[in-house]
Amino acid sequence: MARVPSARVALSTASTYPESTAAAFEMAARLGYDGVEIMVWTDPVSQDPEALRRLSDYHGIPILAIHSPCLLLTQRVWGVEPWAKLQRARTVAETLRAPTVVVHPPFRWQRDYARDFVEGIERMANETDIRFAVENMFPLRARGREVSAYAPDWSPVGDDYRHVTLDLSHTSVSRSDALAMADELGDRLVHVHMADGIGLAKDEHLVPGRGNQPCADLLERLAARGFDGTVVVEINTRRAESRAQREADLAEALAFTRLNLAAAPVTAAGRLP
Repeated sequence: MARVPSARVALSTASTYPESTAAAFEMAARLGYDGVEIMVWTDPVSQDPEALRRLSDYHGIPILAIHSPCLLLTQRVWGVEPWAKLQRARTVAETLRAPTVVVHPPFRWQRDYARDFVEGIERMANETDIRFAVENMFPLRARGREVSAYAPDWSPVGDDYRHVTLDLSHTSVSRSDALAMADELGDRLVHVHMADGIGLAKDEHLVPGRGNQPCADLLERLAARGFDGTVVVEINTRRAESRAQREADLAEALAFTRLNLAAAPVTAAGRLP
């Protein structure tokens, strides 16, 4: 028997790039997403909590997560000090009642930040109800070698983070077993970036179902254990030739996610049979 899933399905505003943050709210509302995750980047609206509140109120779409500006292209957004960025992301999340801040592990060259990162994230988690969900990244591969650009590691599994984000495009690049990672993370897994990939050495963010990642199996497994976090569609639509084509990809990703979240039968133990 199918069940109504507890998890909400949100749209990352990164999924509508190069269109604006405002356009992402419009598309999320029209397509029937449960909310949005704000990628804080160079779009001034993404950095402005009052502008985001107005968009949320106008479209009736809640903001379910703030993705802190920790990409290479956002290194100067909200200043250059990484802890100050996280403090500001927390303030914005609290202001907008978004339960989660997504954060990447530090780059290796951010030595001071990396040295205290695990302990610092824990200290910040003790100061707020906001969940700092550290995201899995991936090593860089070239000429048969792997080099991690992140510290303490590109994988959050072995570090003592209270909350984690699992990204399936990143498991594709790292050639990780997404199901094994989800099982090992257990209740620490509170946030999912739903995407796909075919194992290339680049971050693909395909529509789920178009690659070789176990997207459907992961969604069914999460639903079976009563996952009540947020599943965020984070796909790359940059090559879409029109708004209609972009929305078609976003609608397909939403339908895939909802269908597979609702497909898992639940046993008395809350596990897949």
